[in-house]
Amino acid sequence: MCGICGIVRFSDHDVSVQSIETMMKIMASRGPDARGMLVQGNTGLGHRRLKVFDLSEKSQQPMTDSELGLSAVYNGAIYNYKKIRKELEAKGYRFFSDGDTEVLLKAYHAWGKKAMNRINGMFAFAIRHRDSGRMVLGRDRLGIKPLYYTMKADHFSFASSLPALVKAEETEEGTKQDLDPVALHFYMSFHSIVPPPRTIFKDIRKLPPATIMTLEADGSICEENYWQLDFLRDSEEEKYSREDWKERIRYELEGAVQRRLTGDVPVGVLLSGGLDSSLLVGLLAQAGQTGLNTFSIGFEGVKSGGEYEKGDEFEYSDIIADHFATNHHKIRVDSGEVLSSLENCVRAMSEPMVSHDCIGFYLLSREVSRHLKVVQSGQGADEVFAGYHWYPPLMQSKNPAEDYARVFTDGPHEEFAHAVHPRYVSQDYSRKFIQEHFAGPGADAAIDKALRMDTTVMLIDDPVKRVDNMTMAWGLEARVPFLDHCLVECAAKVPAEYKVREGGKYILKAIGRDVIPSEVIDRPKGYFPVPVLKYFRGPYLDFVREILRAPAVREREIFKREYVSRVLENPDSHITPLRGSRLWQMAVLEYWLSIHQI
Repeated sequence: MCGICGIVRFSDHDVSVQSIETMMKIMASRGPDARGMLVQGNTGLGHRRLKVFDLSEKSQQPMTDSELGLSAVYNGAIYNYKKIRKELEAKGYRFFSDGDTEVLLKAYHAWGKKAMNRINGMFAFAIRHRDSGRMVLGRDRLGIKPLYYTMKADHFSFASSLPALVKAEETEEGTKQDLDPVALHFYMSFHSIVPPPRTIFKDIRKLPPATIMTLEADGSICEENYWQLDFLRDSEEEKYSREDWKERIRYELEGAVQRRLTGDVPVGVLLSGGLDSSLLVGLLAQAGQTGLNTFSIGFEGVKSGGEYEKGDEFEYSDIIADHFATNHHKIRVDSGEVLSSLENCVRAMSEPMVSHDCIGFYLLSREVSRHLKVVQSGQGADEVFAGYHWYPPLMQSKNPAEDYARVFTDGPHEEFAHAVHPRYVSQDYSRKFIQEHFAGPGADAAIDKALRMDTTVMLIDDPVKRVDNMTMAWGLEARVPFLDHCLVECAAKVPAEYKVREGGKYILKAIGRDVIPSEVIDRPKGYFPVPVLKYFRGPYLDFVREILRAPAVREREIFKREYVSRVLENPDSHITPLRGSRLWQMAVLEYWLSIHQI
């Protein structure tokens, strides 16, 4: 797991070493173990390394193979790299290192873009052709690893972090960034999810998942999608029984968990106490793992409207830790520590994210990084196996796009128009996007359309990005078995009734009953609860009030003052359908812009 960056100029001007240094410095936490830079004429590559595969200097990046005429920077983990290496050695390739970076480089040389079809893992990379000046960039099927870029008349830049790219552009051209009105609509209406290729800024894009981009020396660009998720079953799969699907899913899940033990350092588990993370611990234990390090976090509860919202789920994580005799680390966080950590948490966001899970992952990752470099996480199971409350009603939906939008979006377009400056108001981009996505081929049933949306869009730009950003803030690599593409492809074809029965994730629960204690399965759905960031009181309300009334916020004029004042007066009455806070939504965007001085 690492941070990558680079610049290609389309002129005779040399690349600015300072710009590469700027990006590498901002991404230092993504790769605290080593740094490297390669500058050749009009091209510069930078890399920050977290040593997980081949801990020696032989796998240092940028990596160059002079014989092949290729150089690469790469972020991620290829779990089947040893198998691919054997195939390449059979073809006559010789290796000078023992990690996955060189395997990626030589696999690309051997099979070109088709090498992506052989790789199981998470990755973002850039490979430079020495002789032609061509640059090829790629991102994994489910967008687990980020890759941002900007294209200007005289240069192309890319990085693992959007703030790093913004600062590099300021170094290169002294330019400031403008908000993208379409992206702002997504941010305020689509639960802070800005689908690729857009970002919150007009001039910066992110490479979509499962995409290869080829940048020629003259600046011309070509993008190709190499993978799509298909929910349609073949004739044989139509005959499968419930037990057949259960057996097949368990086989794929066990393989996914085992593959994510690959590497030269120990691997732990983030244990929330829910079904997903508990199942990971159970499968690892059944496979013979002992002394497994597990980690849970809890926060102070909050009383609102006469009801008390609990801030931890230790009773469930304790059950799993005791049952499987893990080396369990239970982290309790008081409200004062949350407040003092928010600045660095928001600073770690590559893009502004409203989920208060972010501070949970941030503080949990801080503790985990003191013990390990790699953990497995249960992210993705809800989207892949239908764990959210909006899935069962879609079984009877006559208008799935509208029914989905009603539950998932943060409010109607009219509220967006009341909230933001008129220059940002146009059409209802979020609902239009949902309608177009639901109308696409490859998913016939209403629930499958929603699952495709959530697996290939929402998941990537909310939970997965959240985990990547917050773990990487502490030099920690998070692996997500539920997003193994083989498992995801198989799960997509499971009939809807085997997904939504018993409130959702039926097939996973059936597997879980053979592996983990039932108390963890038959329980209300949980998450990383941080009540103080939903129901604002005392110093937290003062904190967001100070953010939203700062001079820089007034100058930016993103939100109308009267709307901000109305929400500040009664924040509890402005909770979104997905239990988020409108107040925090506005504050995070403004705070993120202020922290990064944008």
